[in-house]
Amino acid sequence: MARAATTSDAFNAIAEPQRRRILDLLRGRELAVSELASELDLPQPGVSKHLRVLREVELVRVRSDGKQRLYCLNARALRPVQEWIGGFAEFWEASFDRLDDYVQELKEAEDDD
Repeated sequence: MARAATTSDAFNAIAEPQRRRILDLLRGRELAVSELASELDLPQPGVSKHLRVLREVELVRVRSDGKQRLYCLNARALRPVQEWIGGFAEFWEASFDRLDDYVQELKEAEDDD
């Protein structure tokens, strides 16, 4: 089966670990490709390919500063991911509540012995 294009949406783009690392590095600061390559210990062409994918789904923005191209995170484009993950918060909270109830029952049973 053919693999889905990685540039179709933020979900596919962030499925690749190196791209998530790039987004982490760009959190709160701008970096040039060469700086990203150094931080990631990857060849510059490889980083450029990842940045192209991230640009296509608008997860990063680029601006020129002389001869350098500086990249920054566009966190707003992560909203669909956050909204989807947020839907699981209720599930996890309910699971932890049940676990807390169970632990309390065990403690009470232990105190009764």
